[in-house]
Amino acid sequence: MNILGIETSCDETACAIVKDGITVLSNMIASQAVLHSRTGGVVPEVASREHIKVIIPIIEACFKNAQLTWDDIDLIAVTKGPGLVGSLLVGTETARTLAYAKNKKIVGVNHIAGHIYSIWLDREEEILFPSVVLTASGGHNNLVLMKDHYDFEVLGKTRDDASGEAFDKIAKLLGLIYPGGPVISKRALLGDPKKYKFPRAWLDKGSLEFSFSGLKTAVRRQVEALEKEQGELNDEIINDICASFQEAVTEVLAKKLIIAAEKHDAKEVHLVGGVSANKRLRELIQEMSNNLDLKVPKEISYCTDNAAMIAAAGYFQYKKFGADNWQDIEVNPRLLIN
Repeated sequence: MNILGIETSCDETACAIVKDGITVLSNMIASQAVLHSRTGGVVPEVASREHIKVIIPIIEACFKNAQLTWDDIDLIAVTKGPGLVGSLLVGTETARTLAYAKNKKIVGVNHIAGHIYSIWLDREEEILFPSVVLTASGGHNNLVLMKDHYDFEVLGKTRDDASGEAFDKIAKLLGLIYPGGPVISKRALLGDPKKYKFPRAWLDKGSLEFSFSGLKTAVRRQVEALEKEQGELNDEIINDICASFQEAVTEVLAKKLIIAAEKHDAKEVHLVGGVSANKRLRELIQEMSNNLDLKVPKEISYCTDNAAMIAAAGYFQYKKFGADNWQDIEVNPRLLIN
């Protein structure tokens, strides 16, 4: 069964074709990172206009890359939320129109479920249940107990800012390029993670929720103090701030993932979303995991927003619940995972 995936929840215009929810036949992404680097973050109206410009060409390129035609497609899967409403509308309206015009079945997919199913892409070995999944990206943090396909229980989520958003904001504060995650991770390798004592928001005892707003404030105050003391920050100071900030974020993420896994007797732990590409986070989880099997997406391109993960999630959603009516798919920018 070949599934065409369409993803436009934020600033990536993506299309993919995936066979049986696992085998990626084509995965195309038109990134807007250079465009949004001018403002240090995503401007929603700009993002939606860019989606309109490139979505048809990226779909055509996806078919060409896979050497397939519409006759080979059995199902369309499209992100319906969460995300930026204008961006989501471009993807869903395109998918709905194509489903009607090409007489194809369609499902509207939760973006977070897409990240969860990125673990299945190009993976031959069996995935074991129950698993505990940490989704960490610019828009969300969730700890999810996955008991079976599309059987999710949310154990914890962010109370304010997501970890990826914190990386972006701190990068902007330090005058680094957008997106912030890769550049902070690179600079952190040159810095001292113990140089600055940034706070860890553990919240209430036993809490599996996250909060990074206080950490962002602490970093800003440290930067302001350093600038007042010695003027412009040099590379050594910036590297130390990056390392100390990254350590504060990744320690909380890793520890809460392992606590959740042990509490629910998980057979595996999964790390997905854009922040899952962070090497320090992967290292910490491995150090804390007590022999639990850690799975991450097979490719870095499957960590960040992509349409292959939406196609994979769409396949398993269709197998369990069937297709949607193309007329009933509506965007929901605050859609929850359940």
